[in-house]
Amino acid sequence: MKVYILNKKVAIKVTAVLILLVVSIMFTGVIKENGIRSVFSPARELPIYYVDTPEKKIAISFDAAWGTDFTNDILDTLDKYNVKTTFFLVDFWVKKYPEVVKEIDRRGHEIGNHSTNHPYMSKLDDIQIIKEIKTTEDSIKNVTGKKTILFRPPFGDYNDRLIRVCRENGYYVIQWDVDSLDWKEFGVQPVVDRVTRNVKNGSIVLFHNNAKYVSEYLPIILEKLQTDGYKIVPISELIHKDDFYIDNNGKQIKKQ
Repeated sequence: MKVYILNKKVAIKVTAVLILLVVSIMFTGVIKENGIRSVFSPARELPIYYVDTPEKKIAISFDAAWGTDFTNDILDTLDKYNVKTTFFLVDFWVKKYPEVVKEIDRRGHEIGNHSTNHPYMSKLDDIQIIKEIKTTEDSIKNVTGKKTILFRPPFGDYNDRLIRVCRENGYYVIQWDVDSLDWKEFGVQPVVDRVTRNVKNGSIVLFHNNAKYVSEYLPIILEKLQTDGYKIVPISELIHKDDFYIDNNGKQIKKQ
């Protein structure tokens, strides 16, 4: 009799634990905290790091937030190699250098949105995110007459909330799979090696417009990439605009 009672008590405890576990999974699977889904969520939102494509086609991009000492050199080099790229601009840079923004646009390059104040976007709520995006969107449109559709979060910092809010406002969130690390100022050759050895079909390369050695490494990299058969295009010409999904590595893949 004692054994029966003991077993019954154990069974009740096990059942209670299982019920609590199931409820916990159901609850945490739908609740978000600070925009980040719990570990039980079926899938985390991801930005586009690179694109699945059989073509030898890539995009290079320049983040512009601090200074413009080398921007004209960049534009001249891009012209020389007949390359069009994407420049991600922050609002205070647009306001400080409107003539440079006009020149980037005039030479046929794409302009993307890089926020208003260069914050950590994952720390913002929906309203703050929208303000960061729309303020810069309006500033760029006032200068170029064009609406931005690409957003690159400062510091590469994002969460589910950011991806969702951007999507709801007509934006594709863009990261990179090849980081030149040009801002570390290691010199010309380390940047050249890092980019040319790691690029692949569908890559998105990150540069900075005010990196110390950009006027030296950029022509070397462009010549090497073109010699290797790569076509360099703006990001909006590389990515899929609809009917796609993003795998857990950040690769954008066209749905079949």
